[in-house]
Amino acid sequence: MSTPPVHEAVIVAGGRATRMGGLDKPAQIVAGRRMLDAAVAAVAGLDRVTVVGPPRDGLGASVTQVRESPAGSGPVAALAAARPAADVVVTLPSDLPFVTTDTVTALLDALRTAPDADAAFAVDDTGRVQFLVAAWRGAALASRLAALGDVVDRPVRALLPDRHVTVAAPGIDDCDTLDDLARARTGARDHTEAPGPARARTLVRNAQRRLPVRTVPPAEAFGTTLATPLVAAGALPPVATSAMDGYAVAGDGPWSLRTEIRTAGSSGRVVLDDGQAVRIATGAHLPPGATSVVRDEFVSVTGAVVTLLPDAPRRDDARAVGEDWLPGTLLADAGVSVTPAVVSAAFSGEVTALDVRGPLRVHLVITGDEIRRTGPLEQGQTRDSLGPVLPRFVEWCGARVSGEQHLRDTADGFDVLLRDTVDTDALVIVGATGGGAADQLRGALDRAGAEIVVDRVRCKPGGSQVSAVLPDGRAVLGLPGNPVAAVGTLMVVLPAVVCGRTGRASAAPLVAPLVNAGDVAGDRTRLLPAYRDEEGRWLCDNAVRTSHLAGLIGRDAIALVPPHAVDGDDAEFLPLPG
Repeated sequence: MSTPPVHEAVIVAGGRATRMGGLDKPAQIVAGRRMLDAAVAAVAGLDRVTVVGPPRDGLGASVTQVRESPAGSGPVAALAAARPAADVVVTLPSDLPFVTTDTVTALLDALRTAPDADAAFAVDDTGRVQFLVAAWRGAALASRLAALGDVVDRPVRALLPDRHVTVAAPGIDDCDTLDDLARARTGARDHTEAPGPARARTLVRNAQRRLPVRTVPPAEAFGTTLATPLVAAGALPPVATSAMDGYAVAGDGPWSLRTEIRTAGSSGRVVLDDGQAVRIATGAHLPPGATSVVRDEFVSVTGAVVTLLPDAPRRDDARAVGEDWLPGTLLADAGVSVTPAVVSAAFSGEVTALDVRGPLRVHLVITGDEIRRTGPLEQGQTRDSLGPVLPRFVEWCGARVSGEQHLRDTADGFDVLLRDTVDTDALVIVGATGGGAADQLRGALDRAGAEIVVDRVRCKPGGSQVSAVLPDGRAVLGLPGNPVAAVGTLMVVLPAVVCGRTGRASAAPLVAPLVNAGDVAGDRTRLLPAYRDEEGRWLCDNAVRTSHLAGLIGRDAIALVPPHAVDGDDAEFLPLPG
């Protein structure tokens, strides 16, 4: 492993916005947050972040704020005012409401895999190169800025280096006009119908506001997400140790054997002179004077003399200081889930505190007068077969349950719920998403001033789902009441909320051919139980009752079957908890 390069971001947030009549573009709210906050969230994992523009509240102490001179003198002047000096510099405008860490990662990956390029530029959905959405080698950007001389009111294209690459970056449509802003706010973005599940979770992830960063000991970080990279504070091994049971020796041998024995954790003082050896166990620290370790099977011992066997190879079975890593080595990137392996690596690297976000706290709500969890059913009641198991699915999606309740059908029940359930990061509500007389969730969201991110999804089951963000940043997922539909939509959307709120990198989807896709596909994405046969091939059940989870017994995943798929087409599979 090598010492990682330093990355910084420069966000340009001081333009005149003449096409919006002088409106303060970075402060405009889209999907429940300022467009500037979307840019800051997209670069949250980098080492330094500088915002160039007028002073703004709510950016946090870790963000540096500077002003270009004169004010409003253009993006090149803004970049010059930031004085970027890192190895790699990411530049972003502040009018991309749906920019994400995925865009930044794609730019950094493109630059890293093109060693001869000075910069990587993003290409939007229309094929236009967005020259301000870029990753630069810091020295190249500094050189281009210096070469320009006068940076006032210069176009970003003036910085274009001869050696550069481009990378497709969907979802980086900018808001240059009031019409652009209106389209972004309504979520239209050139889509005239309900999105499919893949598009829906992208919209949900991008709409989330990041949770604050906490600093905690590694042992308290399980289930969180790294907000900053995990970097080793100490070398591993911290001292030279034996990798095998054998003998620590000094010089070429044969060696006279001392009476001491070195074991792991030995504190006795042993110093070897040339020609001496001491018995040593795996993991024990090498004594001063030792030049190597020889394993048992390579030597013979006669009396107090250790001799290398004639046919033994010349090798050293010691682990050198820093053989695994040295201080400053990158162990895990920001955005990585804090698993037991990450916690263990932190301890091995002598890291005593981690900067993390999360875990995402979820308040679960089962709705409806007809639902009964305990006791005998009365006329018109239905057994709550989902509430007792839903926490397991929430945990499987990377979140933690912070509270549960059963919400009766009352006129103001949802208003009270949305107003008073504040000690949580997300509310997952089962039921009340349809158009019936008792389905009042959407009206309550509107009264609460929520930003509706996804209002229905083009899938079956689960099409009536709704995703929203409340003014204080709490996410709301409204799931259909049928258990199979609720579980399927939860597994599609909740991981997107976890990623959006904690900055966690999205997991690569499990995609494989679906043997009987033609038999089960419809005119919209279908969420169906799937299993692997004896040959490891994926198949789906076609007819599934959605009112209970018995259809998931013996099944390995929920499949997202694309519309009009034919046998052998790829499908995405969401593994089910065991």
